[in-house]
Amino acid sequence: MRRLLFLSVVMLLLATFNDASSQDLILNDLEYFETQGVNVLVYNNLFTGGFNDEKTAGIELIHHGVRTSQGGAVRLSNTPEQWDLVPAIPSRIVNHSSKAIESILRYEDYDFDSRVVVTAKGKGVEISVYLDKPVPTVLEGSAGFNLEFLPSQYWGKIYLMDGRNNRFPRYAVGNTITRPNSEKLKQFKGYVTSDDRGTGRFIDPLPLETGRTIILAPDDPERLVKIISHDTDLMLFDGRVLAQNGWFVVRSLLPAGKTGKVLTWTIEPNAIKGWTREPNIGFSQVGYLPSQQKVSVIELDKREKPLEKASIYKITDNGDAAEIFSGKIVPWGDYYKYHYVKFDFSSVNSPGIYYIQYGDFKTNNFLIGNNVYDKITDATSDIWIPIHMNHMFVNEAYRVWHGEPFREGYLQAPPNTDHFDLHFQGPTTDTKYKALELIPGLNIGGFFDAGDFDIETGSNISVVQNFVQTWEYFKPQRDQTFIDQKQRYVDLHRPDGIPDILQFIEHGTLQLVAQAEIIGHMAQTLSNSVLDNYHHLGDAASITDGLPYNPNLGPYEVASDGRSSGVKDDMWAFTTRNPGLDIRAATMFAATSRALKGYNDDLSARALQQSKRLLKEATEILANLPQSRTGWGGGSADVATNLELYISTGEKQYVDKFQELLWPSLDRSVSGTILTALHAIPHMDVSFKEKLRPYIVKYKEYINELEKDNPYGVPIGLGNWAGSGAV
Repeated sequence: MRRLLFLSVVMLLLATFNDASSQDLILNDLEYFETQGVNVLVYNNLFTGGFNDEKTAGIELIHHGVRTSQGGAVRLSNTPEQWDLVPAIPSRIVNHSSKAIESILRYEDYDFDSRVVVTAKGKGVEISVYLDKPVPTVLEGSAGFNLEFLPSQYWGKIYLMDGRNNRFPRYAVGNTITRPNSEKLKQFKGYVTSDDRGTGRFIDPLPLETGRTIILAPDDPERLVKIISHDTDLMLFDGRVLAQNGWFVVRSLLPAGKTGKVLTWTIEPNAIKGWTREPNIGFSQVGYLPSQQKVSVIELDKREKPLEKASIYKITDNGDAAEIFSGKIVPWGDYYKYHYVKFDFSSVNSPGIYYIQYGDFKTNNFLIGNNVYDKITDATSDIWIPIHMNHMFVNEAYRVWHGEPFREGYLQAPPNTDHFDLHFQGPTTDTKYKALELIPGLNIGGFFDAGDFDIETGSNISVVQNFVQTWEYFKPQRDQTFIDQKQRYVDLHRPDGIPDILQFIEHGTLQLVAQAEIIGHMAQTLSNSVLDNYHHLGDAASITDGLPYNPNLGPYEVASDGRSSGVKDDMWAFTTRNPGLDIRAATMFAATSRALKGYNDDLSARALQQSKRLLKEATEILANLPQSRTGWGGGSADVATNLELYISTGEKQYVDKFQELLWPSLDRSVSGTILTALHAIPHMDVSFKEKLRPYIVKYKEYINELEKDNPYGVPIGLGNWAGSGAV
């Protein structure tokens, strides 16, 4: 009996041990730590300086399917902002035998190196920071190890610091102090994110709590994380005090005057036993045409065994749901972190309301019908586009989206300006204007960049070109927006008798023609001159004071006549000439001239004139460029320019040049030129279509290959924004 009892106890202990071991973090072949429900990435994604707003870098935690933590690194401030200095990672070594990832972090500006070693330790990881040299004197009290947590996943939840209870705030409510600007460390490219309003002091957040052990979200098993500091205090900060895109920050300062292992944390994210990520069932939220192919892409946890079937349910008029189709699940394979399968329900073609059922999970409803695309662009054309109209007062019912921005105009960017938004003014202005001289007439038309209030010329060119193609292919007559260029006033949901898309084309063209006529070529961008108003989140009209800068006035002083100020907030025009950009503009101008003909004949004629001039001048510039600068060319853009000019003018010189350039361009890159070639078909003879046929076949092969590249069958890049511009 005793022997049986002993064996039972041993078996129970072994089962408990095996269960615990199964929850231990391992270092996998993809070079990050994982267990069921927890992934710890260690510099798999690197910091990117000015665009560090992605919040996807450093040491990161994907916790029960959600990226809840990132930014783990030696940082130089309590709550790093987007443009604070970030470390380079010149070395990253993965050691599977020791279950560790070792990385060098370097701040070149301060000749400061640290070594961060992350090692799997049971259910968590140990993070150790090593220094071969002490923290530089200038960084003492500033250099520390930070780890950031996503506010939306934690606000309202409890945290414990050394056993003391508190709750993560929904809004930024932490205390701050101000310190002399002389103590503020350098930011990205020497720019400054805040306006001290003449005080000579900057804001520094104070910790919400301090201690040696912090437990985040003990009230939520999916978000529970325990952090222990073995050497020095942990501090909890709210990064939203300085920036709305800030996160909660857990931080420990690095000690002064020490070398070797100077800091050790143990981090243990809770892993729910048996947890698997819910299936992500992809489908068209717009809906489907009855005859359209209908394939759902289902994203699964790699540990989850795919089901054999999925079903389509139809919702009846009385609210009941009935299964009307069941089909096989077809495996696609693994793509990075997840496993993918597909569910084809193309045979379902009766109009109605449906949802997909996969096991215990069902999607939101979607429509099948001949009218699903009829209103798909209404929200975009009625709201999204008009609220992005620059240099206009935009109103919607009781709401003002923004006043008229940048009434003071744009100044010439000084030579050799390295801009925080990746623009650069070359050694000269390439214009007749001197540095910081007003370039009159640029504050007209154009559209804000997505998420910013600058005018990115390349984006505006693409937007207007897309508007023109939409007009020429479909002639949409929708009119739900009042637009008055003389009043500089826009009112949403108020028809004015003119198709909105024609007015959008006009608005974009006004800006771009102004650049071509006044500057002489296309500007790179019309953007902020100071970083503290670039990250502005309010009314665009309040980014600047609307008054030209007057160097004879003191800071923040307004002239007695009220017509200028001493505030250095004026926008700048970056005017270094790029012939490739000029060619893109020439393409757009040629097309725009057709769309505007009969509506705004003057602007139509000006656009056509600039198209011809820019193409001629840019072609000459490119011909004289050194071979190493050929990257400035328009690529296949000059093919499109000659086509658009031929369509607009009927002149033989343009069609001859188009034919001369097209076929070599298709040979180099079918995917990059095929749309231009297809656009030409209605304007060419039958032989053109036959000559194009083998390239169409080749393009089809390219499309088919995308189905093998990723489960969605679209080009996905691995750079910023996943190459979305290629989709």
